[in-house]
Amino acid sequence: MKLDILNQPDSSVARIQMAPREELLAEAGAMVAMSGHMQVNTTLRRGKGGGVMGGLKRMVAGESLFLSVFRSGAEPAEIYLAPRLMGDLLPYQLTGCDLVIQSTGYLASTGQVDLDLGFQGFKSLFSGESIFWLTASGRGLVLLNSFGSIYEVDVDGEYIVDTGNIVAFEKTLNFSITKPGNSWLGAFLGGEGLVCRFQGRGKLYCQTHNPGRFGQFVGVRLPAISGKGGGQVVGGLLNQVFNSL
Repeated sequence: MKLDILNQPDSSVARIQMAPREELLAEAGAMVAMSGHMQVNTTLRRGKGGGVMGGLKRMVAGESLFLSVFRSGAEPAEIYLAPRLMGDLLPYQLTGCDLVIQSTGYLASTGQVDLDLGFQGFKSLFSGESIFWLTASGRGLVLLNSFGSIYEVDVDGEYIVDTGNIVAFEKTLNFSITKPGNSWLGAFLGGEGLVCRFQGRGKLYCQTHNPGRFGQFVGVRLPAISGKGGGQVVGGLLNQVFNSL
């Protein structure tokens, strides 16, 4: 399997060339284009993190209930994948260390990667983010996606990130939700809100844009429209959509 990422960082698309009889799993709706003989199925995924409960747990985490399975068959095949939001893609090679992925940060993975729902504790609830994040384990390739550009941080000790800018992190890292400075009042009045304080050694992946804040910024600037059944405020709807990501 060969992976090329095109149009980085703001409009990334993954071109994946598959050898015969290779398998790729992806979020439902991620496929942009593919070879005509590609075999496509929809699954709840068997094994760890699979079945009906696995699918429902992924849905709770903000992911799709179903996964798409692409198989190249007896001939080589090609497929293009892209995220829902304009942003970047980053390949991560699992070699035994689990990877914790923020809601909507997962795009695709090879067949030997298991996906399960990891409970990150109620500390995540107070951050305004999902308390259920996906955990990728096993061995193989995981394709991460972000809103805006994505970058890697090698944490050795302590590192602080805004909760809405986290894409994924290795499970060797511990984290706590806290204020960015010395004062809780100053944190909220300054617009920073809550941050995630990582400790330990491991890789952390961040995105340059925060979907929730983008929705708030754009939503209030869109005009209201009226239609059958009463008025609707487009900005409010957009704000809700981005806050759910």
